[in-house]
Amino acid sequence: MLATEPGNPDKPNEDWALVSPGLAVVLDGATARTDTGCVHGVAWFAHQLGAAIVANAAVRAANLAGCLASAIDRVASLHPQCDLNHPGTPSAAVGIIRIHGNELEYLVLSDISICLATREGGRQVITDSRVSATARRVRTELANLAIGSDEQAEALLRMKRAELAARNRPGGYWVAANDPTAAEHAITGAVPLRTIEDLVVLTDGAARIVDPFGLMNWNEFVESLRDQGPTELLRRVREAEAKDPDGQRWPRNKRSDDATILHLSDIPRG
Repeated sequence: MLATEPGNPDKPNEDWALVSPGLAVVLDGATARTDTGCVHGVAWFAHQLGAAIVANAAVRAANLAGCLASAIDRVASLHPQCDLNHPGTPSAAVGIIRIHGNELEYLVLSDISICLATREGGRQVITDSRVSATARRVRTELANLAIGSDEQAEALLRMKRAELAARNRPGGYWVAANDPTAAEHAITGAVPLRTIEDLVVLTDGAARIVDPFGLMNWNEFVESLRDQGPTELLRRVREAEAKDPDGQRWPRNKRSDDATILHLSDIPRG
C-alpha cells in the first residue's frame, strides 16, 4: 500500500514513489531554498530520476548502486541547458528495495528510511543521517525559532548554504544530484527474503511521527500500518503538525513536509 501527499497543497509534491512486482522506489526531493541553476525544479528532477531508476533496476543483474549512478547520469543528459554544476542543482534522497532471487536488496542515500519487520518480530531500520550531521550550530539555533518567523527563514537559508557546501564531498553527506559517483556512498545490503514479514519505505516527512514527534516507536508504527494503513498514519502526522504549528513542542524546519509511506506485506519468498 502506498500513500503520499504534499506538505502544502498549493505546491507540487517533491516526493516520488513507485511499486511494481519485486521492486519499489521512493524519492524525496530536497527543498530548494537557494537558486538551483535549473529551470525544471525539484519535482521534475525527482520524477525523472525515479523513472530512470525503475528502468535500470528492472535489469536484475545490475547492482542497485550502479542502477542509481546510471539514473543520475541519464537525468543529467535530459537537461543540458541547465547549469548542472550550480551548487544548488536539484537533488533527492533515494530508497530502493528489490527482490533478487531469495534475497531482498536495499539501497538508501540521504534521509529516506527503510524499516524491515522480521517474521520473528524484530525491526531493522536503515537510514542515512549524514545530512543531519551538517550545520550543527545553525540546527541548534533553529530549534529555538518559531516556524514561519523572519528569524527562522534567515537561519534556514544559512543552514541550506552550509548543507550545500558539504553536499557530495568527503566528510559531508551524499545525495542524488548531478554526480553519479554519489551512488557509491549509498548504504546498501541484502537480507534473506524468508525472514521478512513487512517492509516499509518512507520519507522523513512521514518518519517524523517517530522522530521527532515520538508519538510511536517503530514497532508501533509497523503495527499501525498493518491495522490502519498508510493513509491513516499520514493523517495522524498532519494532525500532530496542526497541533504544533509554530514548532514549539517539536522543533522542525517546516510546519508540514511532503510525506510518503510505502508498506509491503505478503512478500513473495523468491
